[in-house]
Amino acid sequence: MASKQLSAEEGAGSGSGTDSPTPSRRLETTFGPGYSTVTTLVAEGSPNYPWQKSQSFDSDNEEEMSDEPLVFTETPSSKLFCLLCERVFKDAVITTCGHTFCRWCVNMKTNEKCPVDDSKLSVVVANIAVSEQIGELFIHCKYGCQQADGGKMGEWELDPRGCPMTVRVNARKEHEASCGYAPVSCPNNPNCPPLKRMELEEHLKQCDHIRCPHHKYGCTFVGTSSDVSHHLTNICRFEGIKEFLQQTEDKMREMQLQLAQKDQEIAFLRSMLGRLSEKIDALEKSVEVKLDVLDESCNKLQDEVMESRRDCALINDELSHINARLNTGVVGTLDPQQIFRCKGTYVGHQGPVWTLCVHGDLLFSGSSDKTIKVWDTCTNYKCQRTLEGHTGIVLALCIHKYGPPHGNKLYSGSADCSIMVWDIPSLEHMKTIQAHDNPVCTLVASNNLLFSGSLKAIKVWDIHTLQLKRELTGLNHWVRALVASTHYLYSGSYQTIKIWDLKSLECVHVLQTSGGSVYSIAITNHHILCGTYENCIHVWDLDSHEQIQTLTGHVGTVYALAVVNTHEGTKVFSASYDRSLRVWSMDNMICTQTLLRHQGSVACLAVSRGRVFSGAVDSTVKVWQ
Repeated sequence: MASKQLSAEEGAGSGSGTDSPTPSRRLETTFGPGYSTVTTLVAEGSPNYPWQKSQSFDSDNEEEMSDEPLVFTETPSSKLFCLLCERVFKDAVITTCGHTFCRWCVNMKTNEKCPVDDSKLSVVVANIAVSEQIGELFIHCKYGCQQADGGKMGEWELDPRGCPMTVRVNARKEHEASCGYAPVSCPNNPNCPPLKRMELEEHLKQCDHIRCPHHKYGCTFVGTSSDVSHHLTNICRFEGIKEFLQQTEDKMREMQLQLAQKDQEIAFLRSMLGRLSEKIDALEKSVEVKLDVLDESCNKLQDEVMESRRDCALINDELSHINARLNTGVVGTLDPQQIFRCKGTYVGHQGPVWTLCVHGDLLFSGSSDKTIKVWDTCTNYKCQRTLEGHTGIVLALCIHKYGPPHGNKLYSGSADCSIMVWDIPSLEHMKTIQAHDNPVCTLVASNNLLFSGSLKAIKVWDIHTLQLKRELTGLNHWVRALVASTHYLYSGSYQTIKIWDLKSLECVHVLQTSGGSVYSIAITNHHILCGTYENCIHVWDLDSHEQIQTLTGHVGTVYALAVVNTHEGTKVFSASYDRSLRVWSMDNMICTQTLLRHQGSVACLAVSRGRVFSGAVDSTVKVWQ
């Protein structure tokens, strides 16, 4: 029977009919990666195909191969060949570039690239369609092929004495498992001549090495079938007691089954014991965790009690200090109405509160949760609206009061480097300015100008058009504080306060400080104050620009300053990293009160109608009056 076969070296040839001469043929086997040896029938002088190239292999790859021939009855399509090994696909997979290769080729050539588009090879999914197509191709049974005489390893030829069947690739194992031409060994003696499966039954009738049926009990007799029959009739000592032996074997089998059941029961009991032990361990751990939580809660409660005692001691010290001042006549008569007390707390932010500003009955607060909350300070004292839009921490807020018809505006600066503009009457977002390359730390509006401070720069924006008018430079560090008066802008950076003329936008004076970066500035009718990184508050004369005092008492960075004018004189509030607020009398430059209510650093202050609002890292805003 003529057939078409494929060769990785010589191409594919087609046999002719029996009535015409047939070209010389041979079977060649090339080794494909990761699957059975690919065997092909080649017709001498057949045309070469582009995929038929010589493929070398080394000893390392031989472990991934088998010597089973794969002989196709017809030439497979060129589309079923892997471009890496140039063989028919074995376990075809699709790679990240979209092309199909053998799984073994991709796994063994991870450092190589796709020969089509030079992409990195990586398996994505199996190509089931191609695998099913290859599985439908017909091949010769491997028991119908033999090694070619004098040929190289991998060269095969058809065996006229072998199996003549052709089967599909996906049915190969099923056929070869029952093929009558498959070589088998005699079950009686491995030294018997090689047999085919279809010859085994006849061989067993004539085999000289048949053992006695009672060999499992110890009989050693071996002979032909007739010899075994004679042995059982006249000689075998086990034949007479075979019923007893069978009963004994049955009882042994029954006992083995019972023993296996007992083993299963023991295993089950051990499993239950293990689960019980795990539950006991889990309960012990749960008790230990609860005891640890209880201990931690007790320790925390003790710490809070100790902290409360320290706060009480600090308050007592402050009261003693004030009484001493009163007794010496330095301050004058104490007015109980000037003692500020906490009147309430606004709760709602999900992160530290970094900035506050007030407009009428509305309080605006900016937080690490990237939102601005609007609080009612007159009627229900609740959050009226949450303004969202920033993608970073809200660090600065300021108000600018327009005349009609523009309406009042809120400006917010953020760590996302932008400034957002909000309409206060409607609380709607109006515009966003991409203001700086770094976070916007502070904002102030004055003289129809908006000033924004960031790293080593202050930008000046037209309040109506929001166009950049100028950038103030010459700053040595972050600008964290900006305050505007009628004629001047005050900016704070590292150990420096610069005073700028609002008309010319030129620096007209520089105040040198100590104590690190300036975090806060306040202006009274007679003084300039700044809070520093190193816990101090420096005071200058507003007219002469001479430093006249340094206020000490805080034990943390002074983040914020706010001025409150009372009928007793001017008060300055200071907020600090040490979680306290201090009230300073500007008449005699002493601390008249320390306010301790926040559970975290106090970061910002705002003043409205004799009330002081403080925002802190504990995510709350407190009201003092």
